[in-house]
Amino acid sequence: MVREVVKCVEETIGVTSGVTAAPPIPQQRGETLLEHAVRYAQERHWDVFPGTWLETGSEDGGTPRCTCRVIDCPSPGAHPRDADWAQLATGSATAARRMWQEHPAASVLLPTGRTFDAVDVPDVAGCLALARMERMGLPLGPVTCTPFGRMLFFVLPGASPKVPGLVRKQGWAPESIDLLAHGEGDWVAAPPTRMGLRGSVQWARQPTAANRWLPDAEELLPQLAYACGREAAGPRTV
Repeated sequence: MVREVVKCVEETIGVTSGVTAAPPIPQQRGETLLEHAVRYAQERHWDVFPGTWLETGSEDGGTPRCTCRVIDCPSPGAHPRDADWAQLATGSATAARRMWQEHPAASVLLPTGRTFDAVDVPDVAGCLALARMERMGLPLGPVTCTPFGRMLFFVLPGASPKVPGLVRKQGWAPESIDLLAHGEGDWVAAPPTRMGLRGSVQWARQPTAANRWLPDAEELLPQLAYACGREAAGPRTV
């Protein structure tokens, strides 16, 4: 599903249109999770912390499972390992390197509410909203896709408490559309973290020099709420 959504975004907006024309921060093939974590801390100044990971055990026939050992783990291989994860999160590249050297397979997690919040929507609605916002020339930050059918739009911190009111302002009841916000006390998984057997988190819109300055949630909510509302209302007829 992630590939299909990313392909939809690329075909609809074009990889060289609008803000995305700026060259992305260079990435090397085969980068390790450690290298990604260090890059996020060093180049984006995002706090990072290591989470759980998937490992293969002989007791379950070799099927990868989350290191938390919870059978029905909701975020297998991609959630905090410890209750004090907020204290472990660091913006130091040196500290990040040390933590992933100790646990090289650990997922790369980013705490929200510090340098950014994230607006979380279904991937179909997110894909359509992203294409529309690109055509409108709206300022956009990085956007991720998860293998669980979600898209997360990075916005300025402080968005989480404002989102319900912004959704109501657009004429929607917050509980009626599948739009969430991750803010203080929460976290998101960063690419290329693997989430269970479905695949890895990917960038639908990569971090670049051009989108270092994040938009306010108020700039994106009208389009995101509209797309989520249409999706919640049921399938569209052609």
